[in-house]
Amino acid sequence: MANMSELKGLTVTLARDVDVLLIPDAYPVNLVAGTDVYISQALGTSYTVIADGKMMRLSGDDADALGEDFAEALKSALPELEGSPKEQVWQLLKTCYDPEIPVSIVDLGLIYSVNLLEMGEGADKIRAHVVMTLTAPACGMGPILLEEIKQKLVVIDEVADVVVELVFDPPWSQEMMSDEAKLTLGVF
Repeated sequence: MANMSELKGLTVTLARDVDVLLIPDAYPVNLVAGTDVYISQALGTSYTVIADGKMMRLSGDDADALGEDFAEALKSALPELEGSPKEQVWQLLKTCYDPEIPVSIVDLGLIYSVNLLEMGEGADKIRAHVVMTLTAPACGMGPILLEEIKQKLVVIDEVADVVVELVFDPPWSQEMMSDEAKLTLGVF
């Protein structure tokens, strides 16, 4: 089985029809079997592909359209969760990537805070409350990122509910990126 980094940069022919989202506006498109796609990003639990000169996000649920190696690689993309529930939340958030930029939303500085709240007195389950922003307020991929966060965080045993609050104050800027992200993007 190939790992995610080995799959980036390949051109493959789709094995079946697949629904994708155009980047950056998240407009749904159907790519038909036999279409050649270039894998421009293989990070987290989705792929960014280019077909007909357009960049698109292919969900991990549809990775088999690219081939069995692509579907298998995603299964190993999530980390083994360790530590407290809050540490696990941060581990999973680091597996969410901007589909245009090869950097996690954590390293981009999009996550402002994570709070874990009890669901009620004596409850053994918690609500994860994530406060985040986007690189641009009109980013069409924002709702897709929010849904990805929710889907990932509910796999934590203690988490029963996830609320993602989208804010634009303070506005995002490149200064919010980690040094690793700045190095990756060459913006020092």
